[in-house]
Amino acid sequence: MSRAVNALQNFGKSLFGPVLILPIVGLFIAFGNIFGNGNLAEYLPFLGHPLIQHTGQLIAKSAVSVLANLALVFAVGIPVGLAARDKGYAALIGLVTFIVFINAMNVTMQMQGALAAADQMKAAGQSMVLGVQVLEMGVFAGILTGALSGYVYNKYSGVQFSGAMAIYSGHCFVAIIMLPVSMVLGVIMSELWPFAQHGISTLAMAIKGAGPFGVAIYGFLERILVPTGLHHLVYTPFLYTELGGTQEVCGSMYQGARNIYFAEMACPDVKQLSSTVVWDARGISKMFGLPAAALAMYLTAKPERKAAAKAILIPAALTSLLVGVTEPIEFSFLFVAPLLFVVHAVLTGIGMMLFSLFGVHAIGANGIIDFILYNLPLGTEKSNWPMYIVVGLIMFALYFIIFRFLILRFDMKTPGREAEDEETRLYSKQDYQAKGNNDGLGVAIIEGLGGRDNIEVVDNCYTRLRVTVKDVATIDEPRLKATGAKAVIKQGNNVQVVYGLHVKKMREAVEAFL
Repeated sequence: MSRAVNALQNFGKSLFGPVLILPIVGLFIAFGNIFGNGNLAEYLPFLGHPLIQHTGQLIAKSAVSVLANLALVFAVGIPVGLAARDKGYAALIGLVTFIVFINAMNVTMQMQGALAAADQMKAAGQSMVLGVQVLEMGVFAGILTGALSGYVYNKYSGVQFSGAMAIYSGHCFVAIIMLPVSMVLGVIMSELWPFAQHGISTLAMAIKGAGPFGVAIYGFLERILVPTGLHHLVYTPFLYTELGGTQEVCGSMYQGARNIYFAEMACPDVKQLSSTVVWDARGISKMFGLPAAALAMYLTAKPERKAAAKAILIPAALTSLLVGVTEPIEFSFLFVAPLLFVVHAVLTGIGMMLFSLFGVHAIGANGIIDFILYNLPLGTEKSNWPMYIVVGLIMFALYFIIFRFLILRFDMKTPGREAEDEETRLYSKQDYQAKGNNDGLGVAIIEGLGGRDNIEVVDNCYTRLRVTVKDVATIDEPRLKATGAKAVIKQGNNVQVVYGLHVKKMREAVEAFL
């Protein structure tokens, strides 16, 4: 069981790199849409100038090209996330593996006479990838080859030969292994993928057949798994694979909710965003729910501790509201009142279900900044964003009422309601004591993680330092919290140290001493 948890943790971590890039792509599409959108030119005439319009379209359509090559992004990005050393070489192995894989599949299909004519590729479940005609695997091709490349790289990149064979050591030896493996994989998948595709389509139809209830379950699972770090495994397939929908946009096929609506944003022929956008409506709790929860916690705080509670709740709530980073506020009640976190996950699912019931097709995956940049340039016809706000206000009221009731009814020790001998803080007393002194900070974190010899892999996501250790029993939680950690989560041999948005600084401080 422990090995399975470790494997899932590592795989979930490896997805973070590619997933992190794609919202940035979306922002460029949104930015280009601001200047290239004819609707806005009606209200701001200067935007109608041909140079501005063409520049906007250039930005948006160029950024969309990333979506068309998403499998390659994952094929390169996943090995980077999985690699314990020399991540650049791991990325190179991932690239080579992917190229050989798709060409092996193409040659196999060519020998079988299975390549469809250009006008029949869609019906035959085929597409062009990097100029090569293959089965339409979408991002699964990149995930499969990337995961395999990363695993083999970690296992064999340390192999060293002597004498004349020394040049074939390390990543070269991995390449020797992966070239024939990727060829064989291309042959195997050309036979197996049609069956897998049928299974995925059946699952997608079952989820869609569940209607709003299916959306609610999805939203619940995505939130409830946040403490484990496995929530990436829930939303990633819906955002980037066939599970989130398949749609033709401006003559090109796209799979996955996020890929579809990004493409629709940049396509002037699309008059209204498709319903698949509901799978990325996770911002409902970020923009409305958690700020309401913070308000409930503040109003239920003890009178003498309201000022202290406000000082920590307002920044945490604003972080969630503005940019969609929820860990600071979620971890303020996760451990002291876990029931509230379960309720939070249920309410997230209910909010997404309401989007489905009311036919809301506005973009709202993160915070209010993204919401404005994505939706306002599209107008209310293409993106019915006012309805998103209506549902959001309903959820704000539900969160506030339910959280306030539960906190008072069960006397939950949320910020500002601690015992007399406890301090009202999200952090330890030594928070950021080494701030500005990366030397001391790195050493302190390493000691908290059991020392250099106990650390195998160090990485990070938005807010968490993600570490693979040899012995989780040697972790010193008080020492880690003394460096500013909000929480320490252990899953198998994987440790997640929650720091917040400055986590990159923490990782760099650690790496400097490894």
